[in-house]
Amino acid sequence: MSRSHNHNVPRAERQSTVFQVREQMGLLDFVMKALDGISRNKAKSILSHGGVTVDGRTQTHFDFQVQPDSVVEISRQPRTPAETSKHYNIVYEDQWLVVVDKEPGVLSMGVGAGSLNMKSLLDRHFAETRQRCTAHVVHRLDCRTSGLMVYAKSSEVQQAFVKDWRNVVTDRRYVAVVDGVMEKDEGRVESWLKDNKNMRVISYREDPGGGKFSITTWRILERAQEHSLIELKLLTGRKNQIRVHMRDIGHPVTGDGKYGKQQEPGSRHCLHAIKLAFTHPITGEALTFETPIPPYFLRRLK
Repeated sequence: MSRSHNHNVPRAERQSTVFQVREQMGLLDFVMKALDGISRNKAKSILSHGGVTVDGRTQTHFDFQVQPDSVVEISRQPRTPAETSKHYNIVYEDQWLVVVDKEPGVLSMGVGAGSLNMKSLLDRHFAETRQRCTAHVVHRLDCRTSGLMVYAKSSEVQQAFVKDWRNVVTDRRYVAVVDGVMEKDEGRVESWLKDNKNMRVISYREDPGGGKFSITTWRILERAQEHSLIELKLLTGRKNQIRVHMRDIGHPVTGDGKYGKQQEPGSRHCLHAIKLAFTHPITGEALTFETPIPPYFLRRLK
């Protein structure tokens, strides 16, 4: 499922159709039937992007049971990120979990009162949509890293992810703009990572004692005069892993003032979680989500 680029359609001008429910059935099946047998994936996309209301309330649960005489309104134009939140976009949601595309500047979870974080934002979303659940952190992204994240709606689902993370998650990929022109087309970085007293992650060729073995692979997508656009795949998921490994090979992530060059005023750090694939811990369904390369990255190349 790709993030929508449909940013310019005013709510009042959207094409939507109102249907009267005749018999009880699952909402996903109803949408597919109402829209002349559209594909299951298309129906899921409309639902997860908030394109369906039942009796005036937005409903994103695929297995929600619509009742006879209910009124269902379906919009073929999904909500834009500006209509959901300027801080994130929901790309998938069911009764057990939610997948979001996070903007930079948002923490994965709260640190102190009033911090801008995805858990609090999702808890607000759940309250507004009258869901009796809270967001449970499954994995994290750095505050200034954007992209795909999954949150569980219960501690049971959270534990199903955490206990078998390596087997449940089948693919995690990132894109980054890095400083300098990389000569090789692809590569692999291995090291032991360990926090120091200053909360920086230090990379070691051999285990310093208490370190975590880490592997990152990368491949070139595009070269420019002063930067390179690369795709990275995590074979392990450690704190600051990509940022440290890119510094190790002399090509730090552009805009990363902690492990690279001094940050330019108004710049962002050019690391984005572009792909997330996992086996649904409850249904067993194989799910894959992808988002576009942020336009800011392409501008930095030029």
